[in-house]
Amino acid sequence: MAAAPALLDRPRVRVERPVAPRSLRIQLWSCNYDPEPSGIAPLSSMWAQAMQARGHHVDVVAAHPHYPAPIWGKRVRPYRQVLDGVPVLRLPLWVGHDSAFQRMRQELAHTAALGAALPVLGRPDVIVAVSPSFPALVPAMLDAHARRIPWTLWLQDILPDGAATTGLIRSGPLLSALRGLERVAYRSASRVFVISDAFRRNLLAKGVPEAKITRIYNPSAVPVGAHRAPERVDGPARLLVMGNIGHSQGLAQFVSAASAGLERAGALLRIAGAGVAEDEVREACGPRAELLGLLLGQAMEAELRATTLGVVTQRADITEFNLPSKLMNYMAHGLPVLAVVNERSECARIVRESGAGWVVDAGRMGELDSVLPRILRHASELAVRGRRAHAYAAEHFSPERVVEKYERDLVGLVPVR
Repeated sequence: MAAAPALLDRPRVRVERPVAPRSLRIQLWSCNYDPEPSGIAPLSSMWAQAMQARGHHVDVVAAHPHYPAPIWGKRVRPYRQVLDGVPVLRLPLWVGHDSAFQRMRQELAHTAALGAALPVLGRPDVIVAVSPSFPALVPAMLDAHARRIPWTLWLQDILPDGAATTGLIRSGPLLSALRGLERVAYRSASRVFVISDAFRRNLLAKGVPEAKITRIYNPSAVPVGAHRAPERVDGPARLLVMGNIGHSQGLAQFVSAASAGLERAGALLRIAGAGVAEDEVREACGPRAELLGLLLGQAMEAELRATTLGVVTQRADITEFNLPSKLMNYMAHGLPVLAVVNERSECARIVRESGAGWVVDAGRMGELDSVLPRILRHASELAVRGRRAHAYAAEHFSPERVVEKYERDLVGLVPVR
């Protein structure tokens, strides 16, 4: 198996010796994986590295990198890599993000590639399947049944709910079929790992047994080291929005609504990312907002170190099916957070509970005119909230702590050989 370096140079998980109670052979099925810089990929990559560091053997099955933009070219054949010591089987993908049809075609292409690869995947002790990709749960169920091994679902988005809320899929036979697959997957999985209490409530309302659900927050995309204050940068305060620029973030509306508050505060808004709503956001940017494009590795780390305030945005109608991973990453870097989200969302609850920042309801963005100047004029309060953010991240989002929780459940599912 030829080694291939990751394109990202984030800090990695390192331990002096394995600490797992017993070693498991784990297959992580994650459509997204390094070197993709945002979304699920950094979470899956950090999870796999942390599990491997604890003494487990992790094999990753992923698609050719493609998110949030297909900048890695195309591959028409499967190939193998070793990334940071983790073996990865990459499957070809028919990439498409620009329409519901293209997204569904991409999902089905990945599902077909997984189905074709089943005979060469080998027999692990347990499968951890990440959703999305949602249709790809079908080959996971089939493989687990055929090999008589447990499989677990790591639920990053509740896809049928998300697709309906964002208007990606309207009511009809397709949505009904997805909800049917959702029910089958919950019944089939030995465990469903959810990333928020909102997800837990959603599944309980759908009849999933409480004993089958484990809530574990996502890990941050970097280890949570010692806290350090953001670097002092000459010039105005800098707000950062990072990650995917999609429809669920409502980012264009935020940029427009924040323009007056940014002007009054003398601050800059910097947007690092790419996605299907990028053109809308670019049109909304005024003199105080800048679209930086996709930042990788040290360029992203440097941007985070120079940031005054991390910003999370979500549309006002989104409460249950998504928890933005950028929240964990801001807090792991010791950044205070401004969450412009539904005030009843899990994201808002975490910001309030941790004392890591401020919440503005996404339905009342007019408040940003006064909120932004008030927040940014108090450097000492920003520092206090940054320290609280880091402390909460060290307790709840540290990759080492997160995988310990997964390990307890996974070891319990696998009989002693």
